[in-house]
Amino acid sequence: MWDPQIAEFDDRFRNLLLDHPGHGTSPTLPGPYTVAGLADRVLSVLDDADVERAHVVGLSIGAMIGMAMAIDHPERVDRLALLCTSAQLGPSTAWEERAAAVREAGGPGVIAETVVGRWLSPDYRDAHPDEFDAFVEMVSSIDADGYASCCEAIAAMDLRADLPAVRAPTLVISGALDPATPLEHGELIASLIRGARMEIVEAAHLASWERAVEVNELLADHLLGGGGGA
Repeated sequence: MWDPQIAEFDDRFRNLLLDHPGHGTSPTLPGPYTVAGLADRVLSVLDDADVERAHVVGLSIGAMIGMAMAIDHPERVDRLALLCTSAQLGPSTAWEERAAAVREAGGPGVIAETVVGRWLSPDYRDAHPDEFDAFVEMVSSIDADGYASCCEAIAAMDLRADLPAVRAPTLVISGALDPATPLEHGELIASLIRGARMEIVEAAHLASWERAVEVNELLADHLLGGGGGA
């Protein structure tokens, strides 16, 4: 999902891309998962890679993990970029029901088309049906327990009270067409993190893909020192 960013930034940064447990080639870990626990897992990867401090860029649950890192381990986060995400994404019962449905079906294929339908705007999907199908296939391939456990981590998450403690310069990017984490979720995060910069792009949930050029420009400005922050 980060291919457009790696193509842009591969010669500017050392890039570490992490799959969540049970996603891609990452092994599924015993649950239950929490967002704070997933953040600790990222820190262990940074430790293994001898990375003391890093820019952290995440989208959706990846950005939730980034916020948790900046809250609990501020010394490890240089600059923070949060794309299409939320500090509290209720109702929790919806995530618990999704987790149960995926476990019962033996995988997220049962919900993959619905999920990816929120990732890309209708116009983009119509213009790029092969990309839509590839994302559906990707989601369908995720391990049932890994996916469900991540859903349960989101269900239990509420970072709102802790966000004012974040001191990393922060960029918040929201998609104007995002039905999964609408604009008000990004606006709330930006209002709670001192000095955070808020930007809106004309995209659905996977803004980094649908509006890659625009998002890359925003990330470059922020990560290379032009963005605002505390």
